[in-house]
Amino acid sequence: MDSFLPILNAIDSFLWGVPLITLLVGTGILLTIRLSLIQVVHLPRALGLILRAKNRGAGDISSFKALCVALAATIGTGNIVGVATAVKVGGPGAIFWMWMAAFFGMATKYAEGLLAVKYRTTDEHGEIAGGPMYYIRRGMGEKYRPLAGFFAVATVLVAFFGIGTFPQVNAIVDSVELSFGVSRVVTDIALTVLIAAITIGGLRSIAEVAARIIPFMAVLYIVICVGIILMHIGEIPAALALILDSAFTGTAAAGGFAGSTIMMAMQNGIARGVFSNESGLGSAPIAAAAAKTKEPAEQGLISMTGTFIDTIIICSMTGLVLVLTGAWHGDAAGAAMTGAAFTSLYGSIGGMLLTVSLALFAFTTILGWNYYGERAVLYLAGVRAILPYRLVFIALIACGAFLKLEAIWVLADIVNGLMAIPNLIALIALSGIVVHETRHYLEKVKRGTRMRR
Repeated sequence: MDSFLPILNAIDSFLWGVPLITLLVGTGILLTIRLSLIQVVHLPRALGLILRAKNRGAGDISSFKALCVALAATIGTGNIVGVATAVKVGGPGAIFWMWMAAFFGMATKYAEGLLAVKYRTTDEHGEIAGGPMYYIRRGMGEKYRPLAGFFAVATVLVAFFGIGTFPQVNAIVDSVELSFGVSRVVTDIALTVLIAAITIGGLRSIAEVAARIIPFMAVLYIVICVGIILMHIGEIPAALALILDSAFTGTAAAGGFAGSTIMMAMQNGIARGVFSNESGLGSAPIAAAAAKTKEPAEQGLISMTGTFIDTIIICSMTGLVLVLTGAWHGDAAGAAMTGAAFTSLYGSIGGMLLTVSLALFAFTTILGWNYYGERAVLYLAGVRAILPYRLVFIALIACGAFLKLEAIWVLADIVNGLMAIPNLIALIALSGIVVHETRHYLEKVKRGTRMRR
């Protein structure tokens, strides 16, 4: 398969180059304008709804748990490895463009969450089924059924061969072996048993685990990063100035850093930002559809906070740590770069803290993508296909630690990009519905506020 690697690399570079990035960011800009900066004006309300949502209406899980399932899939190795890779290639300026991708991505994620609830349905077991395949088909019409099917097939392939399995499994077994000396086989067996026990229970089991792990791991990682940031608090203004300056002027070579142009900073920052928070890829609305709510716009607001938490908070923490410690212009790359930043304050314990964070991030990503793939299989083949899907997924986890074909990773990246295309077409086509639903919801909120007065 690796003989096709040059061809796959060429396709991957084209797909994740200007065309897709333009479509992703362009959709976010369009929605930001049409929704009147909803990610700024209504962010306080959105953050408040995370814990205050009434959870009334059809749905399988609470709005908070739906958010946790979505965050389980998005808060992954990209928050550690992806940010480090972006900064290594694009320089500190990549962090600014990551922020820009997240800012406009919040409007995109809002629209995804809203449409997921508006066009959701129920399966043969009475459980909620929703996501891009449903709002493409039910919102845009039956003639777009092939587009919905294309999205569902791409989602299953990503769950099996992309974000959902091999990269996460390898990240866990490699880091645990390096930091704690536990063999890959032992870690892989333990991981497979855990995944099997949780995923066989379906959405409620996954949501319960995600709701417990996500807050803990997010707070743990933030506290670790804040410790480093506080040690360099006097250097923060200079670090922010470097990030902003590098975003528009490029970065000169320094130490082990080879230097970068504005385009390199922009492309790597936006691509890694989107890869981390998945705004526009169409994955998060599959979880959002299951939320107990009567208001599509309300779940849209809650979904929007996922991008804020994932990129504006967690990715920013990683980026600032890399810049403040100077790890970005060293010889290390990826997780090793973040590890170098952690050890600068915490010593050898820093490597262990990074391993724990990386393992938790990767583990929850596996859970989230297991659910996404399952819902896509349900759309394609019905309830009878769910158990075979779960068994194949568990088998892939079991052998994932021993597969390292580079072509598989590149192919996964390509299929991941292909998910976004039908979803973004639907978001643009249904943007008028999003605006109408938003206005209707905000008018109800205003009326409720006046009545309380």
